[in-house]
Amino acid sequence: MKAEYVALARRSLLLASAPEAVAAAVLESARVRSFSRAETIFLQGERASAIYIVADGWVKLYRIAPSGTEAVVGVFTKGASFGEAVAFRHDTYPVAAEAVTDCTLIRIEADAFLRQIRENPEVAISILSATFVHLHGLVAQVEALKAQTGAQRVAEFLLELAPCPEGACEVTLPYDKVLIAGRLGMKPESLSRAFARLKEQGVTIRQNTAQIEDVGALREYVEEDPALAWSKGG
Repeated sequence: MKAEYVALARRSLLLASAPEAVAAAVLESARVRSFSRAETIFLQGERASAIYIVADGWVKLYRIAPSGTEAVVGVFTKGASFGEAVAFRHDTYPVAAEAVTDCTLIRIEADAFLRQIRENPEVAISILSATFVHLHGLVAQVEALKAQTGAQRVAEFLLELAPCPEGACEVTLPYDKVLIAGRLGMKPESLSRAFARLKEQGVTIRQNTAQIEDVGALREYVEEDPALAWSKGG
């Protein structure tokens, strides 16, 4: 495996706190895999045997409800890991994973990690850290659904992607608007209305870019009471 991929894996939450020898042993059997856009990585209900770290591109995790509706659980990019909790129990994946863009993943066999945990119990802290981040992300999504307007959720999403801490900023949307809507718990038509409402907050959407007039002002809008945000077209 290339040195750049090893370095990226070492920086991930999954391995950041692991001793060097443990990380080296885990990554010794790891493999780099490439997936094309829309290619399935694993299916909901499939037996879990590996953990993945995103080396490049974007991946979505989603569930298919009995009605056939797709619910996006998470979207991950470079440096993020997924599949830890179920892989260590040799359980089935509760979600499916799909490449949102062409992507490169580092596949780590769960058994290789389990061997290290048995020999070095402190390595389990790495797993707890990664699992906590996923749980925290899900809690934040639920909180946003209950405590923010649609426009505020979209504004927060744009701020997470913004490379500028203040002032005017251009944000490149990393994937299509249907997936953005799913990620934010919205229907595509609701996302379009939210984008329209954000024009009053200085946000202009053109194809796959968003122009933000003032990052600070948009951040204040996100933090407003939803009732006030609605009065501003939220």
